[in-house]
Amino acid sequence: MTTENGKVLITSALPYANGPLHFGHIAGAYLPGDCYARFQRLMKSDVLYVCGSDEYGVAITMSAEAAGRTPKEHVDIFHKVNKGFFEQLNISFDHYSRTTCEDHEAPVYDFFKDLLENGHIEENTKDHLYSEDDQCFLADRYVVGTCPQCGYEGARGDECQKCGTSYEATDLRNPRSKQTNAPLILKPTKHWFLLLDKFKDQLNEWLDQKNWKPNVTNFVRSYIKGLRPRAITRDSSWGLPVPLPNAEGKVLYVWFDAPIGYISSSIEWAKKQGDDELWKRYWCDPSTKLVNFIGKDNIPFHAAIFPAMVMGQNQPYKLVDELPANEFYNLEGRQFSKSEGWYIDLEDFFTKYSTDQIRYTIAANAPETQDSEFTWKDFQSRCNAELLGKYGNLVNRILVFAHKQCGGVVPQKGELEPVDKEFIQKMSTLTDEIAQSYETFRLRKASHLVMELAQAGNVYFNEKHPWKDAKDPATVQRMETTIACCLECLKLLALTSLPIIPTTAEKLWGYLGMSEGLLHKGWNEIISMEFPVDQALSKPEILFRKIEDAEINEERKHLEQLSEKAQADKPVKIHPLKNEVEYEDFQKLDLRVGKVIASEKVPKSKKLLKLTVDLGLEKRTILSGIGHYYEPDALVGRRVVVVANLKPATIMGIQSEGMLLTAEGKNRIDILDAEEVPIGTVVR
Repeated sequence: MTTENGKVLITSALPYANGPLHFGHIAGAYLPGDCYARFQRLMKSDVLYVCGSDEYGVAITMSAEAAGRTPKEHVDIFHKVNKGFFEQLNISFDHYSRTTCEDHEAPVYDFFKDLLENGHIEENTKDHLYSEDDQCFLADRYVVGTCPQCGYEGARGDECQKCGTSYEATDLRNPRSKQTNAPLILKPTKHWFLLLDKFKDQLNEWLDQKNWKPNVTNFVRSYIKGLRPRAITRDSSWGLPVPLPNAEGKVLYVWFDAPIGYISSSIEWAKKQGDDELWKRYWCDPSTKLVNFIGKDNIPFHAAIFPAMVMGQNQPYKLVDELPANEFYNLEGRQFSKSEGWYIDLEDFFTKYSTDQIRYTIAANAPETQDSEFTWKDFQSRCNAELLGKYGNLVNRILVFAHKQCGGVVPQKGELEPVDKEFIQKMSTLTDEIAQSYETFRLRKASHLVMELAQAGNVYFNEKHPWKDAKDPATVQRMETTIACCLECLKLLALTSLPIIPTTAEKLWGYLGMSEGLLHKGWNEIISMEFPVDQALSKPEILFRKIEDAEINEERKHLEQLSEKAQADKPVKIHPLKNEVEYEDFQKLDLRVGKVIASEKVPKSKKLLKLTVDLGLEKRTILSGIGHYYEPDALVGRRVVVVANLKPATIMGIQSEGMLLTAEGKNRIDILDAEEVPIGTVVR
């Protein structure tokens, strides 16, 4: 069921203006949002698609200071960089704003004042984490430490990514700055807290009405259970000052003001249209469909915190209707990271490859229900086998044939044979399925169905062999019917692929003799329209070039070089010492020299290796997460140091009976070995 002719308000998560974006960001919130917006415009819906830069927060002040810039100079740079990146990727925002724009302050203060007057905000003085080295309080997102529940040393400020426990950042053991590794202390400071726990029942009742993806709904329900008062202010000079007389040096916390950026972006857009009230047609109309496109790390803010803020203020703002949160998109098995040198140089990328090539590759492997990744080999395969081999091949062979055998015009469709009727029905079915996929945020499926439509055209052309019919005057009409049906396929191919590869789709539409763009007519009108007989067709150009193996090998080599350089330039990270232990505690460990006699990868795991280790007294199975650094065969025969009296643990269905001692180096793990020591020797 589509939303044709209704109002559709679409947002994509505001990118933080503290560094350049990468393809990993695009896969989560921006390409899916853009494809959906383009589809809804084809459906003749009344679409407003907004976004903007998120420009406040402690991280920006710290990064700006390190770069020798003011915060405003810093965000100006990355606002321009990221806006340019969106333009390169052909993201069709109706408006791209920023939270430092003059229209942002008023709606943020309205939210704050309403929530305060309605009893949902209270002032309180509590201990917060403070960096004496940096002379500032740190927000949760910039804090790491040891999890109070499981002891994981790299836990985030408000949630342990290893055991999933949520907590206050002040509960962390050995807290330190995520950016500078400086130790943190507790220091009292006054703040204003949003009483989120008051909204638990209202949020749950609202969530009961949603039919979101299970990964989103389940996460939100669990998150709502743990809601508690949360500070919405920070000690800083960069941000919107708290609008109260006793709040000097306090600004509104970035997570409070950032989602209101969707509203302020819409307000700024309306003013540019010459109608200051136009934005309310979308935000204050209950019939509007509001869709927030985000990555999974933004689920708490869009599915619990911001809805609670909307519920607690006085304006009739829309609550989100759809929340198609995507999982993470990685690069060659690892997270995108500029600091780790694991990224794609975008400026270089767009000198070699087209925007539609990367848009299609991301869409065809979109991380909708689980993490997915960009690999250079997959990119090559998508470009060569699908864009070139199916889509481009069909367009070229049909139009070249039409110019050669039909005078370069649309031929008359004659009497239809069963094979023609079957093809026409298949095209109709696929087109309906593609529309349903776009409507239900299944971009990955839509991509596959578009290629299925192209392949159906190739199969039909081959089965009808019009090149044979063209040679006999008695079958020329049959040939013309075949080409007329094939042109119908190209028409539908242009239409259905527009949301994903818009430049190519419009180019194909022009080849079919159409002077006005696809959006001028729209989805339903294009489906029902018949090409006028004798309409002139343009001669096609090659839509996609072949990507050679040598190019891909060079790209992978370049990626490795970037990573190696980043690691060589990075200072060694020295973790703080752990708490002292008694000698008797150390004596409880039984460390033994063992020999690896077998090694293999664990199925469905990228990093786990299953080792069989001979300790002299017995043989043990030990799982070790060193698969990124060692090939299994390279470990066989090595002598290693094992914690032999560690309680067994079951990991991925396999019981691990010990632990290898390793040391973490620059982008590597080194195994502590004892090559000259007999098997079974006790290490003291």
